[in-house]
Amino acid sequence: MAFTPENLLLANEIVARYPKTKSAILPLAHLAQDQDGYLTQDAMREIAGMIGVTPAEVLGTCSFYTMFKRDEVGRLVVSVCTNVTCLVMGGPEVLEHLEQRYASDKEVTIEEVECLAACGNAPAMQVNYEFHESLTPGSATEIIEAYKAGELTARGVSGGVAGGGQG
Repeated sequence: MAFTPENLLLANEIVARYPKTKSAILPLAHLAQDQDGYLTQDAMREIAGMIGVTPAEVLGTCSFYTMFKRDEVGRLVVSVCTNVTCLVMGGPEVLEHLEQRYASDKEVTIEEVECLAACGNAPAMQVNYEFHESLTPGSATEIIEAYKAGELTARGVSGGVAGGGQG
């Protein structure tokens, strides 16, 4: 069983909302990822069984979206935008600084993303999908350290039942 008993109840509620159960793939994948930190093979098999499709169909859907991680990641996934506006406003410098700072920190995964749709306050990043804008390398580090210290809470960080954090 991939889902915890609590999340299995939530998963069944999610499936019941959709007239076509296949439509529940994405919310179920979010639930599984929030629970485990990434989308495990067991979770994809369980989702497939719940909605009557093959695990390959679940993988095919989830592999399209970069927000779904299919390999283990740190407790904090930091997504730094380097698209045009963020590029001009310092996104690559924030990314490079964070990659160097957290290179050996297993708790933090740094990734470059194409666009976070936060151009008005670039550069931007997300920590477990919580937005942070108008960054400098130093302020980005302070934000990550606040999450690590428990001063800020992000989606999936609290463990247990998904949704325990903000988000």
